[in-house]
Amino acid sequence: MKLSLCMIVKNEAATLPKCLNSVRKVVDEMVVLDTGSIDRTPNIAQQLGAKVYHFKWSNDFSAARNAALKYVTGDWILVLDADETLTPAIVPQLREVIARDEYLLINLVRQEVGAEQSPYSLVSRLFRNHPDIRFDRPYHALVDDSVSAILTKEPHWQVGYLPGVALLHTGYQKSAIAQNNKYAKAATAMSGFLATHPDDPYVCSKLGALYVETGKISQGMELLRHGITVAVGEENYDILYELHYHLGIAYSRLQKSPQAISHYQAAIKLPIYPMLKLGAYNNLGNLLKAAGDFNGAKTAYATTLKIDPSFVVGHYNLAMTFKALGLFTDAIAYYQNAIALNPNYAEAYQNLGVVLLKVGNHQDSLTAFRKAIAIHERYNPEEAKRLRQGLREMELM
Repeated sequence: MKLSLCMIVKNEAATLPKCLNSVRKVVDEMVVLDTGSIDRTPNIAQQLGAKVYHFKWSNDFSAARNAALKYVTGDWILVLDADETLTPAIVPQLREVIARDEYLLINLVRQEVGAEQSPYSLVSRLFRNHPDIRFDRPYHALVDDSVSAILTKEPHWQVGYLPGVALLHTGYQKSAIAQNNKYAKAATAMSGFLATHPDDPYVCSKLGALYVETGKISQGMELLRHGITVAVGEENYDILYELHYHLGIAYSRLQKSPQAISHYQAAIKLPIYPMLKLGAYNNLGNLLKAAGDFNGAKTAYATTLKIDPSFVVGHYNLAMTFKALGLFTDAIAYYQNAIALNPNYAEAYQNLGVVLLKVGNHQDSLTAFRKAIAIHERYNPEEAKRLRQGLREMELM
């Protein structure tokens, strides 16, 4: 089976090489549609072996993605953005699944690197080169609606997913969002779509979450609640999860913990891929810990690690809970787990130092504090100064 990469790009010179290098030995062709770059993006794409085409940007992601599809010649299509890379570990599974006859579309797990919320998402980015598969929606363009229509007419097809992380995405980091003015672009595109599709639960979820993130909480909550009403009737569990999840965030911002807890609990009960629930379990644990329900928090955090043993924040939060319960040996073990997974985790070193001090291990405690100070010096000098002063006052330095 021939596999084609299909991308739309604009001014992606900084991220495109890493993206294309992650797939160039996996795919049989790379199709890159440039939508008006003024940097070296088209040249970089050509140098790395891509076929480059051009398209006049019309403020519609779906129009651009559909234009790119016209140039693809493979049996299967992998869609990436320039701020995404394919993980090497997923390649054998990917090759195996596209060789099978029954699948029309394969959903991929995407890790949101450095994002403050939702560490994983499921994206419909690997699909057969079927003439009726098309993107729609001007922002967050998806092929899902066209795939659903095909499944109604051609019920022999199946939709599946690959277990394990397939894509790494850096676009939801704060710096990337600010640099690309993503919030403003998204709000403009989605508001226009919502005006003509007021009962679309997906756009209610995405635009509602964006409003909450940018401080328009009441507007966001109204959209999210409406989305739940529509999604429940459609049994659209992935979107329903997102709606409950973002209402949890909204209520947390309003310091209404019981309502937030209720929405996170509703989210984690839904029958969706467990990795997608990490954010809800973690946020639920944070709220329960803040309310003094340490055993409930411990259960929530422990569940994140059952789902994903490499979830660094889960180890740290579980350590903090054990510390609050006075279970210092367990706390030390989980701080050390977090540090092993992220050697630059200053807060883990800092709290490890506190717990080691409590159990009388002064030498190792001082070593941990010094490591925390060294890391803070690079990323947070004020905290390094405060911590150093505190250690002097305790006569540890």
